[in-house]
Amino acid sequence: MKNIHKILILLFSLGTVTSCENELNINTDPNTPTAITPDLALASAEASIIAITGGELANLGGFYAQYYTQAPSAGQYDIIDQYNLPTSFGDRTWNELYSGGLNDLKFVITESEKQGNTGKVLIAKLLQVYTFQVLVDVFGDVPYTEALEGVANVKPKVTPGNEIYADLIRQIDAAVNAYNANPVASGFGNQDVIYGGVMADWIKFANTLKLKIYMRMSYTPQANPAAVKTLLAQNNFITTDAAFAKFIEQTSRRNPFYEVNLSSGDGLGDINHIASNTLMQFYVLNNDPRKVAVYRPTATSTYPALNQGDGENFTNTAVNYARPNVKQTTPVYLMTVSESNFLQAEALIRYSGQSGAKAKYDLGVENSFKTYGLPIAEATALTATGGAYEFVTGLPTEQAVRQVIVQKWAALANVNNIEAYIESTRTKFPEVVTFGTEDYSKGNRISSRTSILTGNTVPSILFYAQNEVDRNPNIAQRNSIIQKVWWDQKN
Repeated sequence: MKNIHKILILLFSLGTVTSCENELNINTDPNTPTAITPDLALASAEASIIAITGGELANLGGFYAQYYTQAPSAGQYDIIDQYNLPTSFGDRTWNELYSGGLNDLKFVITESEKQGNTGKVLIAKLLQVYTFQVLVDVFGDVPYTEALEGVANVKPKVTPGNEIYADLIRQIDAAVNAYNANPVASGFGNQDVIYGGVMADWIKFANTLKLKIYMRMSYTPQANPAAVKTLLAQNNFITTDAAFAKFIEQTSRRNPFYEVNLSSGDGLGDINHIASNTLMQFYVLNNDPRKVAVYRPTATSTYPALNQGDGENFTNTAVNYARPNVKQTTPVYLMTVSESNFLQAEALIRYSGQSGAKAKYDLGVENSFKTYGLPIAEATALTATGGAYEFVTGLPTEQAVRQVIVQKWAALANVNNIEAYIESTRTKFPEVVTFGTEDYSKGNRISSRTSILTGNTVPSILFYAQNEVDRNPNIAQRNSIIQKVWWDQKN
């Protein structure tokens, strides 16, 4: 990731540009504040989170969810397509989320509690919960109860993932209850790049995040149908996408995936990622117009793709294939309304006899088109009776859930790639099948053609950050990336 701190400058500037225009002082650098405040720390934390989820993890998730595959005649990401990650692969993700995002959020919480500002505390707590969930979902058991203690504890032990999940729910409830008991507006304004400090939106985010956590636990003994039903009855979920949408067309202030992988300023960009047939053919065979939103065509306006990992069998370059349609200003999404709709649909299938699931499923597809900037009418045609994406009612639970998860997978491309991979790990949809037996039209994955793993095995976890293992004797490196995250319990 190219210099994350330059991205932070953009955020700091959001709060300083007006004063700079009104009173220019050439002896004062507006991008280097003399004292940190909760407002600036929140902006810095949000930047750290999106730099990783929209950059490092978007790249990994794009390959693992089989949206992209490595282009022939290039090889920067062969190790991902081969499932041959080094133990150091997660170093940047681990360091930036712990040392950057989570530490900044701890500062926001500590200072805001002193001020009695329950709004600031709530927003920071929710972002903290979101970040810890990401860490658990990709690394498994991670430092939590002993984390963020600074020099007081530089060798924190890991906390079991199921215990972290249970506490994340408690943290959300405590922060929401404290705010409701004494509602103080955050005052973050534009320093909160996600929702502009609007507390009603953050309360909706809290409910949606809780639902996401509960649904992640759906195959475990910690599944909580009663709590899910309560959330569904309240029906107060996000109505606008939770997105960082402040990128501009300027070096180091652009979308982080674009900045690293697609920018050609260094002569190395846009040569590695091409469309995987896994998603491309799903779109093509179902006449799904999201193809043109997710991928860029070749110079001849065609959309060629390769089977996952097949790049080593060809000698073409990336320009001969469709490539990711991520622009300089493409937002990074924490959660979307579409994702919320699909979470609700799955919950209704599992815990309410499928009642109302079709309506939420249809909304999920429609809001996916909305996020991509496509006409909703095209979505409704696909979900209508006889359409390619018509929701079939009355199926057994897992078959009904499959319809939802496959559509969520199709809706998360270039939106939240790592979430798509995590959900495919949890639910096993789209299924991984033997190459040659796949049916791309209904949504199937294959094991990468260059996989070093046996059979149809695919990765399900990351190695711990090697630089953390090297300095922390309380964290032992795992043996492989096919071990399971705690919630990965589907038979």
